[in-house]
Amino acid sequence: MTTSPEPSTTDAPLPLAGVRIADLSRVLAGPYATMLLADMGAEVVKIEQPGRGDDTRSWGPPYAAPTEEHEAAHSPGEAAYFLSVNRNKRSLAVDLKDPEGLAAVQELCASSDVVIQNFRPGVIDRLGLGYERISERNPAVVYCSVSGFGPEHEPTGRPGFDIVVQAESGLMATTGPAEGPASKVGVALTDVLTGLNAAVGILGALMRARETGRGEEVSVSLINSTLSALVNLAQQSLVTDREPARVGNAHTTIVPYQVFPTADAEIVVAAGNDALYRRLCAAIDRPDLAEDPRYGTNPDRVAHRDALIDELSKVLRSRPADHWMTALVDAGVPVGRVRGVLDALRTADTSGDDVLRTVDHPTAGPLEQVRAGFRMAGTPVPMAAPPLLGQHSEEILTELGLTPERIAALVERGAVQRTDVRPDTTE
Repeated sequence: MTTSPEPSTTDAPLPLAGVRIADLSRVLAGPYATMLLADMGAEVVKIEQPGRGDDTRSWGPPYAAPTEEHEAAHSPGEAAYFLSVNRNKRSLAVDLKDPEGLAAVQELCASSDVVIQNFRPGVIDRLGLGYERISERNPAVVYCSVSGFGPEHEPTGRPGFDIVVQAESGLMATTGPAEGPASKVGVALTDVLTGLNAAVGILGALMRARETGRGEEVSVSLINSTLSALVNLAQQSLVTDREPARVGNAHTTIVPYQVFPTADAEIVVAAGNDALYRRLCAAIDRPDLAEDPRYGTNPDRVAHRDALIDELSKVLRSRPADHWMTALVDAGVPVGRVRGVLDALRTADTSGDDVLRTVDHPTAGPLEQVRAGFRMAGTPVPMAAPPLLGQHSEEILTELGLTPERIAALVERGAVQRTDVRPDTTE
C-alpha cells in the first residue's frame, strides 16, 4: 500500500511489532481498540462472516465510492463507518459454523498473543474459543472480552448499545440544554471509551505476560467505561448525594466556561482560573468586570453565573467571531470556534496538527483517514487501508498451515470468502 510519508528519527521497531491479535470483535468498541494496537505495530487478523462481514460494512450511506475500474464489482462502495475503525488490519472471512473453518480460527487464537471478542455470553465458549480453552493451549494469551454491561451484571447477557448505555450511565442526563431534554452525545462515545479501556487493559496484561509467561483475562464493558469517564461529575454526585445539574454548553463548577454567540458565529470561552478571567475582561475592554467583587473568584462567579454571563454575552455579540478569536488568543485566553466536523478536520490539519493521512484503498482509491490521538515522535505509525471482506483469507489460512487444496475446498463450499483486490477478479 502507498501511504502518506511520516517523519522518523529512529530505526527502532514499532512498540507492538511481533504481537499478533486475533480480533473476533465487531462494530465499534473492539475494532477501535485493535486499530489503536495496530497503529502501534501489532498484526491484527480480523475474523469476519463470509458474505456480510462486520456489521458496520453495511452501515451506510455514506460510502467511499469505488473508482471507475471497481464500480461494477464493489458498488456502492465501502461504508464510512467500517473504514473509520479498521485500518492496518487483515481480513479473514470464515464461517465459524464450518468445522474446518472453526478449527482454523481456534488455531489462530491459540497461536496469537492477544484475543479480543464481543460475542454474547456462552456463544464463544460453545465455539471452543473461550478463555479457558485458548489459555489451555497458550497460557500467555491475553484474552479481552467486551460487553455492554459486564459479566457480573444482572440480568446476565443484557445487550448494550451506545445509546442505551448513554442513558443508563448518566451521561445522557448530564448532556443537553438546562431546560430541555437529556441528549445523547453525537458520536458513540461509550464504545470509543470502551475501546480505549480495552487497549489499556490489553497493553498492561501484555507487558506482564512478556515478563512472566502468564496471560490474563481482561473484561471491559460500555457501562463501566462510561461511568469511570464521568470523573468530576461522578465524584460530585457522590460528595453531595445529589444529581449534578444539567447546564448545557456551560460547566457546572467553572464560570465562564461555555459557548457564547458573537455577531456572526458561536465561540467557546474557557476562563478556567482567576488569572484567565482577568485576561478575558481586559481583552474585551471590560476591566470593571474583573474588579466587581461579585466575580472576584471562581466560586463568586459560579454564585453569580447568570448576571456575569449576561454581561459577557452583550459584549461578545457586538463583534464577529474572527475579532474575538484574534483578541482572546493574543491575550492568552482559551477560545475556540464551534466548528462542524469537516471544518474541524481541515482546520486542524492545516494548522499543523497532523491529523489526516491518505492511504490507497483497493477499490476506493486515495482515501483520507484520521490518525489516532497519540503521536510517537521517533517512530512512524503505519497506515494501511482498511481491508476488503476476505481480502487476506488465503494468505492467513496458508500461514496457519492449510494447503491450497483445502483452502480451495473451503472457498468452494462457502465456508471461506476470498477477495482478490485486482479489478474484475473478485470472487
